Parts: sequence; structure tokens; C-alpha cells
Amino acid sequence: MTSKMASALRLAVVSAVLAGCGGGGNELVASSGTTNPAPATPPAEAKRPQDSRTFSVTEASLPFEALAGAPDADRWWGVHQGSGYRIEVPKNWNGKLVMYAHGYAGTGAALTVSNPGIRRHLIEQGYAWAASSYSRNYYDVRAGVEDTNALALAFNKIAAEKGRTLPAPSKTYIIGVSMGGHVTAAAIDEEAMQTANNKVRYAGAVPMCGVLGDTELYDFFAAYQAGAMQLAGLPATTWPTANWAEIEPAVRSTFFSVFPSATANGVTTAQGDKLKQMVKNLTGGERPMFDIGFAGPYTATAWGTFGRDGKMLGILNEDVVSTKNFVYQFDNDAAQSAEEKAFNASIFRVQATPDANRLRTDGVRWVPKTNARIGIPVVSIHTLGDMYVPFSMEQIYKRRADALGTSKWLVQRAIRGVAHCDFTVKEQASAFDAMINWEQNGVKPEGDDVLTPATVASPSYGCRFTDNSLTVDEPATSAIARSREALKASNPCPAS
Repeated sequence: MTSKMASALRLAVVSAVLAGCGGGGNELVASSGTTNPAPATPPAEAKRPQDSRTFSVTEASLPFEALAGAPDADRWWGVHQGSGYRIEVPKNWNGKLVMYAHGYAGTGAALTVSNPGIRRHLIEQGYAWAASSYSRNYYDVRAGVEDTNALALAFNKIAAEKGRTLPAPSKTYIIGVSMGGHVTAAAIDEEAMQTANNKVRYAGAVPMCGVLGDTELYDFFAAYQAGAMQLAGLPATTWPTANWAEIEPAVRSTFFSVFPSATANGVTTAQGDKLKQMVKNLTGGERPMFDIGFAGPYTATAWGTFGRDGKMLGILNEDVVSTKNFVYQFDNDAAQSAEEKAFNASIFRVQATPDANRLRTDGVRWVPKTNARIGIPVVSIHTLGDMYVPFSMEQIYKRRADALGTSKWLVQRAIRGVAHCDFTVKEQASAFDAMINWEQNGVKPEGDDVLTPATVASPSYGCRFTDNSLTVDEPATSAIARSREALKASNPCPAS
């Protein structure tokens, strides 16, 4: 970006902030009382591959049935500003609205809506909920924030169009899973309030299995791949690795005699044990559930990201990924051994393009930040064995909050699950109820320390907020039921 463009961008941002505070507007008034002309319109933002892709709502998938045995409620669906939506409002509505942000929906053209896992719990408690498909797929958190906010702002208009006149919600909350956890944490961040086109001031939030480190998740994927290549004796020399597809079988066989999949647990070689320890430290350190998670199918999911550049499949025009700050370790000792020092000194370091994810003049960043600039109750939950969006995301977010002095608004809970977003309904509902009680009654809930290594490494870590009991919406044949039964048998919480 040229200095002239940078100057125009800064002026536009300053003007926007002033306008938000009651100043600025269409003209700037000098101290002498004379009026200066309005600043020139900033240059149009560059296009990216994501902007040229086309998506469409699968309208036939929008209708949804009432839950058996649940309170009577109005159910509405349709298309709003290019996004599909679903809304459910109990007849005994309590006046409060919960926005639900869904997770990653892939790279297809079809846009679909999913219901919140705690749908029954919400309507039983009198809450209305609304969910957007977002107007774009891929990892487009920008679309997730703008479209979820737009739907929240349109709630009353849609209700009136559907034949039910409602007052404006007295409170609006937001919850989300995975990429939707990123949407949630970004939507409540003060940066979004300053830059989003659709602004909503949420009263509380529950990000679940969320990408709370925003682009640092992609840093992790790159660090994982670079570390594996180095350990396999096929070190990276450039990025992205152009011949990754050719060398992957050799790299994989160095570490696994059986590669993890949906049908087979992974079996590591001696060198694979070293890789496992390296990944343990990259994903949050010594903790329960890691070994099971590493042997499970989400290791393969993480490996599926290898070989890419840092443009996040066209969400960005430049590479945002950096591995310069990672420290590789092969044991639980924070002190660096001679081997670890040599490994860290020689490994290829991926370098990000400066300002690849800068502020925009036309809305939130292309990859919205989760800065932890928060001033509302936030209760997050995360499984300990997640190998795709690892527990380290919680640690990154906590460090950001500590640095800003906003930790008083953050409570985090560790869950003894091994899959991505592997929560029971009761674990989700407990986190939501805790956030609501905090927001409405001022009672800050209990949580887990996610940063102290000895605490996280305790065999009982995660037991406090794990609830393996299932609800009517989780049959014994469901994936979560099977997963939790296996975990209870193989990794029970230590007896008190």
C-alpha cells in the first residue's frame, strides 16, 4: 500500500471513530471556526478470490420441525440479504434473543442453516433464537459477523412480516461453535463495534470450541507441518511446500504405522512419539485426553490443512501465517535441551506478509480479530483432546485478556472430550446458564485455570465441568453418546 493510500485509510478510520463518539460526520471543523471540506473518499478496497465466488441459499433445507415435547413456539425461515435464516420464538417469550453462529460449512456453493445444540433448553427457558447461514462459505468469519448481526437487527421486522408483532429484544446474546466461536468472539470485540457495517451490542456470549486465537490457528497448522517435515528429515526450505503431496506419504510413514482415521486409532513409531510430544506442547501442554485425541481422526483433519499457503483459501490476498514465535519442545521440561535448541535454530520459519489482515475501510477485517477487547460476560468451553482447534486457543485468548486487563469478563471451562466440539447438551446449557446468571444477577461463575501448567496437567483437570449425562436429544446411538461412554470407561475422573 502506498503512503498516500495509507494516509487516506488512517484518515477514514479516525473520521469513523470520531463519528461514533458524536464528532466528525461529513465535515471537520478547525479550531478557528472555519470549515474544511470533507476528506476525499478512500480508494476502493482490493478484491480477493472470496469476493468473486458465488453462493446460494438452499431454500428447501430451511424449514424445520417443532421439537417433540417442547414449549409451543413460532418457527420462521427465509432469506435475508443473501443469507438463509431460521428463527424460533416461544409463545411465552421472555423478551430476550440468542443469536447462534454455526461452524465451518466447507467450500461448496450451497448455504444452509443449522440449529443450536441447546435449542430445546433455550425455548424451555423462554428465549428466542435466530441463526444465519451466512452469505458465504469458506472460512469467512467476516461474513459470519456481518450476517449474524444483520439478522439480529432484522428480528422485529421479520417477526412482523410473519404476523407476530414483538417489542425489541431487551437483551441480545450470542453463542457459537468452532468457526462460529470465532464469529462470537469477534462480534463482541470492541473492534467490531468500531468497524462493522452491522453493529450489535451483545449482552453476553458463549464461544464453544472456538478459534479464539483467530489467525494463530493457521500459524499452528504451519508450525505443525514444518515440525513434522523437520523431524522426518525432509525439512521445508520454502513456503508453501510445493511438493507436499509427493512427500506426504514418506513424512506420514515416519511417524505412524497406522495413521489415525474414523475407523482406526493411530499407532505411532518411535519417531512418532517425539512428534506427539511436540504436538502436545504446540496445542496446550501436558493435559488429560491429549493421547486419545492425538490417536483419533482429528489428527488427520489437521494434516488435511498441510501444503497450503497462508491466504486461507482465498480469504486473504497475502500470506498471514507466521511461525517465527513458536518454540518446539520434545518433553515437558520448559528448559531447552541441546537437541531442542538445535532443532529450533535450524527449522524453516514461515514469514507473514505485513498487513495481510489489516483494518479495512469497508467493514471488519477480512479475518476479524478476537482481541479480547470485551466488557460483557463471556463463558467459553473447549475439549481437551481437540486436535483441529486445539485447547491452546483458550490459552491465547486468556493471555490477550490478561494483557488488556479484561480477564474479569472471561470465564473458561475445560471439558474432557476428544473430538472437535464434542460437548453434551448439558455442558453447553450449563455454560449458557452460567453466563446468563452472571449477566442478569452479577454472579460470576466458576471456571478453570487454563494457563498454569501443573494445573492443566493434573489427572483430574476438566472433571469439574464435564457432564456425561445425556438428554432426550442425544440418543444412545449418537456419536456423542458413544464417545462419552468410551471415555468414561477408559479415562474416568479420579475418585475424590
